[in-house]
Amino acid sequence: MEDYIIWFENLGMHDVDRVGGKNSSLGEMISNLANAGVTVPGGFATTSHAYREFLAKDGLKDRIDEALDALDVNDVNELARVGAQIRQWVTDMPFPAQLEEALETAYDQLRNGNDKLAVAVRSSATAEDLPDASFAGQQETFLNVVGLEQVKHSVKEVFASLFNDRAISYRVHHGFDHKLVALSAGIQKMVRSETAASGVMFTLDTESGFRDVVFVTGSYGLGETVVQGAVNPDEFYVHKPTLEAGRPAVLRRNLGSKAIKMVYAAPGSDHFVDTVKVEQEERGKFCITDEEVSELAKQAMIIERHYKRPMDIEWAKDGDDGKIYIVQARPETVKSRASANVMERYLLKEQGKVLVEGRSIGHKIGSGPVKVITSVNEMDRVEAGDVLVTDMTDPDWEPVMKRASAIVTDRGGRTCHAAIIARELGIPAVVGCGDATEILKEGQHVTVSCAEGDTGMIYEGSLDFELRENTIDSMPSIPFKIMMNVGNPDRAFDFQALPNEGVGLARLEFIINRMIGVHPKALLNFDSLPRDIHQTVEKRISGYNSPVDFYVDKLVEGISTLAAAFAPKKVIVRLSDFKSNEYANLIGGTLYEPDEENPMLGFRGASRYISENFRDCFELECRALKKVREEMGFTNVEIMVPFVRTVGEAQQVVELLAQNGLSRGENGLRVIMMCELPANALLADQFLEHFDGFSIGSNDLTQLTLGLDRDSGIVAHLFDERNDAVKALLSNAIVACRKAGKYVGICGQGPSDHPDLAKWLMEQGIDTVSLNPDSVLDTWFFLADEKID
Repeated sequence: MEDYIIWFENLGMHDVDRVGGKNSSLGEMISNLANAGVTVPGGFATTSHAYREFLAKDGLKDRIDEALDALDVNDVNELARVGAQIRQWVTDMPFPAQLEEALETAYDQLRNGNDKLAVAVRSSATAEDLPDASFAGQQETFLNVVGLEQVKHSVKEVFASLFNDRAISYRVHHGFDHKLVALSAGIQKMVRSETAASGVMFTLDTESGFRDVVFVTGSYGLGETVVQGAVNPDEFYVHKPTLEAGRPAVLRRNLGSKAIKMVYAAPGSDHFVDTVKVEQEERGKFCITDEEVSELAKQAMIIERHYKRPMDIEWAKDGDDGKIYIVQARPETVKSRASANVMERYLLKEQGKVLVEGRSIGHKIGSGPVKVITSVNEMDRVEAGDVLVTDMTDPDWEPVMKRASAIVTDRGGRTCHAAIIARELGIPAVVGCGDATEILKEGQHVTVSCAEGDTGMIYEGSLDFELRENTIDSMPSIPFKIMMNVGNPDRAFDFQALPNEGVGLARLEFIINRMIGVHPKALLNFDSLPRDIHQTVEKRISGYNSPVDFYVDKLVEGISTLAAAFAPKKVIVRLSDFKSNEYANLIGGTLYEPDEENPMLGFRGASRYISENFRDCFELECRALKKVREEMGFTNVEIMVPFVRTVGEAQQVVELLAQNGLSRGENGLRVIMMCELPANALLADQFLEHFDGFSIGSNDLTQLTLGLDRDSGIVAHLFDERNDAVKALLSNAIVACRKAGKYVGICGQGPSDHPDLAKWLMEQGIDTVSLNPDSVLDTWFFLADEKID
């Protein structure tokens, strides 16, 4: 019987030639990882021998070979015609008697008297899921298959799917010989995820290749909606070292719209599954809990350790028993083989009007005329350099995707098959936009940017951009540490790959603005908000336990993402430094903010924290920082206090931090002051009595020293951090810190704009210079050359 059928528990990774990558992997996990905590539903697989014997019947293989040999896969219409003809030949061919008998015997044993047993029938190609090719979604999967006749029909459909248009094209373009690829069908017990949730996870970050996280996506119902990109799923990042330490390890949560779900079709229906709408209340909740996310990550890490490589894993939660199951695992094939030594940076050089936003795939930028494609039958309209816009780009489109300069879809998440193919082809894609096909017009020139973080932007017009490449495998040495200014947690996993000594400035207001968007007072006073603002805020906080929890948890997510990306190196988090006009721009902000003539010199920094009417907001920041440091264990996070006007304010802020569980020196905590007023540099010795060092803010220091408004275009030409008066104050601050044996760095814009200023600071003996990420490599090489000279 093993010539035709093999049970999963009798398979391992050495059986790829017999049952393909997918089925051999299922067998490997059942055989080796069941006792380690990985749960895989049982089943059996047809063999490649069975497939080849089936194809040998009545000269079928010869007909297929002849048709493929004559095919030009770049002719989309001919590809569709030949593919359909071959698939029809396959489904019309009866099974050989021995294969049919083996299938009947194995299925009878699997159902064990349960006539209603539902199974999944999955494809597994012998050349599939190899380390250098993804073959993502090229063959078919059938869910909720009940009864022997339906199983046999589905197996035949799986065999035919080896000749899908996308599969034929992929093999040709990647140099795989059609004749050497065989197919196995896996028949596996269904997990009842139609009443729970399912999804896909990767044991690295799919966009940056960062290896210390597990990226989990999930949605309600059967998993095909996530795999196909038909739904925008929930997303989670889990930090592996923190999880291994037994601490809370979920770094990020992103609530997906989850508008639809796939469920079992009603008994007697002519199809296996149906797609139905998800109730609005359910859409506003995460489909799985933090505990379940962590459990998934644990299983993913066990699988990764066993395979000794990053993995792409499909999972399902059973709504009946509440357990989580692994239903597929394959090697991740794109980011894990990218060169870590070459840094590619795409930079927009112009600003433009944002037409549409979605989830970014990759970090590239592309531009061109829009082609709105509503069906696979219109693929031949896409020409080289077009921006392909469609509702949902599924893998059937692979033959034409490589022509596009960028891809934009209404639906889909970052782990759908379309996203995987886009990454493999190196094409920027923005998925899950919602309404791109309605807003973007045929022939309109647009720029698609994935270079700005998790959110992908489609800009009006063809904007100028550039690609910078640097090799970082042999960075020259320089006599001080270069840190980075990183405010955007979306880019943290990317930026950590640059040469650096940590984060010298992480702006909390960036996290508040980008991830929260609501004034903290509006969240503290949620119940008494005006009706329109209340409704807006209520929608924004979906998925979180309360308005205040939303604020604190989002701060925790942003800070912990930065901390995890750069651990164990220092991440200096600056407490919020919004001005009153900036706070007023947040949702509900105008209800609580004063109207100041000159907000730059008004209610900001330390003055806010110690004031009676903002102290409750400040305590939320403290709560988040305490959770990141103490519960999650990121003691590499340090605190920076901005805009401290007087020594008395310095003392009060440090005392207030201590009252909120953030005492200097406790658990290694350093509290650093931002030196950005002339008073700070002139009275440096006195300020340093209350802090563990200075981080110099050259922007405010320059404008306050020279008495000019840096936001005013009229006097902008006078703004220069290299002015002698500014340098005198910089020197005074550095000398005072060195005398006191305390940290001194600079995090202002000056060194990023002026490498010669960075050189001068190096000569003054500063400990660190914190630069914007896009200037790190250029400044590093400049300083190394200066040092050599």
